[in-house]
Amino acid sequence: MTPLPSNPAPPAPPARPGQGANATRPPVDTRWRLARLLTAPHRLGFFSAAVMLATSGLWWALALATRHAGLALPWAVPPPLAHGIFMAMGFMPLFIVGFLFTAGPRWLGLSDVPARSLRDPVLAMLAGWVLALAGFHLQATLAGLGVAMVAGGWSVVVLRFWRLLRLSPVSDQLHARAITVAATVGALALWAAALALAGGHVTGTRVATQLALWGCLAPVFATVSHRMIPFFTASALPLLDAWRPNWLLWVMLAVLAFCGAGAVAELLWWPMPAAWRWLQVAVEAPAAVLLLWLAVRWGLVQSLRIRLLAMLHGGFVWLGLALTLAALSHGLQAGGGAGLGLAPTHALTMGYLGATLIAMITRVAAGHSGRPLAADDLAWALYWGVQTAVLLRVTATLWPAAEVPLLLLAAVAWALATTAWAWRYGAWLGRPRADGRPG
Repeated sequence: MTPLPSNPAPPAPPARPGQGANATRPPVDTRWRLARLLTAPHRLGFFSAAVMLATSGLWWALALATRHAGLALPWAVPPPLAHGIFMAMGFMPLFIVGFLFTAGPRWLGLSDVPARSLRDPVLAMLAGWVLALAGFHLQATLAGLGVAMVAGGWSVVVLRFWRLLRLSPVSDQLHARAITVAATVGALALWAAALALAGGHVTGTRVATQLALWGCLAPVFATVSHRMIPFFTASALPLLDAWRPNWLLWVMLAVLAFCGAGAVAELLWWPMPAAWRWLQVAVEAPAAVLLLWLAVRWGLVQSLRIRLLAMLHGGFVWLGLALTLAALSHGLQAGGGAGLGLAPTHALTMGYLGATLIAMITRVAAGHSGRPLAADDLAWALYWGVQTAVLLRVTATLWPAAEVPLLLLAAVAWALATTAWAWRYGAWLGRPRADGRPG
């Protein structure tokens, strides 16, 4: 029997709030705050991009709706030119900023990059697009000035990532270097577009847009796909391997460079000879087969059981379909036909780039906000809203008799899906992580 102490200690007074091991922590401020965007690069980049994604979609839907209603908006820049450069480079580079300075330092074995160091170039890009958007409707020189501001901001971002490459101790820098080279091409394309817009040079603006698409955006997305899709798939489905040989990336980049050279050549030397068209078919057709096979090899069928993974694979399938449509279009032109118009281009831009972006950023936003890596019903519905817009836009080109209503439906579907997506995930980016961790 244990003896009682001769002088027992008096009972402890009741714990006051804020004292003791089990004391209640002060409540976390979960309100949306602008300052939180500067706590991590993905918050700043993704939120800015989400704003531009919604803005560009609503702007183009309004432009088509007013035209369909017989109302004439003022245009200082031809609508196809404004549409091309704004929809290509208005939001994609800002998403790349968020992704590149979140994943990039990890790829390169470096410490995290402070979001505040990216604030000024991102603000310059946002302000530039505000000016450019006004200039599209009011004054072409103003549009050129706005795009020049965007080019300046993007150039600063690219130079900063080049510095990270020089500081990196990692030997394998293939993906980071490929993205940085493509981003550099994008900066050159933006400067060229600014000069062409200010000078009223239609062909120059179209060439700059094609250079941005095929020399910057498509290579960046192909490089990220090559690195991340096998990795994500093998992580979720351990029975599959993360197969991504380097030669495959080089083949993908070479095919995209060839397609870009063809797109620029069409603008400068029209009509193209039949021999060149057949050469395009000879490159694009086997490349399309390779990419569609690769989609299956990387686990397309198995991914259908996991929504978030299926979203990523579904976006990649559009790259193979875009090259399939391109090969068919160029084959028709080689035989003296009219081709498929902009169907291959929109399969690439809205299909591959758009759907992949929604899938990838949904995953990154969920993971970095402390939420489960899963696509709930809303995310799944928004993704299929984007896919519906792609199908409507491609069908509009292939079905000329119904082109006008299908174009309007595609623009509305895209605007609704992307605006709703931006609203939801933009709300996450200004709030603290759901799991209470920093970042």
